[in-house]
Amino acid sequence: MASKGVPAKKQQGEQLQTTYSNYKNTLQQLASKIGDVEQEAEEHKLVLETLEPLSGDRKCFRMINGVLVERTVKDVVPALKTNADGLKKVLDDLVKQYKAKQDDLEKWKVGHFARWG
Repeated sequence: MASKGVPAKKQQGEQLQTTYSNYKNTLQQLASKIGDVEQEAEEHKLVLETLEPLSGDRKCFRMINGVLVERTVKDVVPALKTNADGLKKVLDDLVKQYKAKQDDLEKWKVGHFARWG
């Protein structure tokens, strides 16, 4: 027996609510990560747009693991492009995960609420 005094429908309703909340929390976390990665990718894009027209020998500064280091534009631009490409791949993966989780939620809703209707 599940719990004394708790009707089966109430317990089932609580389980449905918990599952639904878990789906929504996961979607919210993914959306937050997507926003963070989009912001970082936009920052990379702006920096690249600023550096590309400059002379390759011009010095610039880059933050690496919390340390500000002096480099030249020709050293920094390839690393920034690599990072920007990596961020784009991460963003694509996160969007795919979000869509898959959203589809799972819709299937779950149809599967569980069709029974109640």
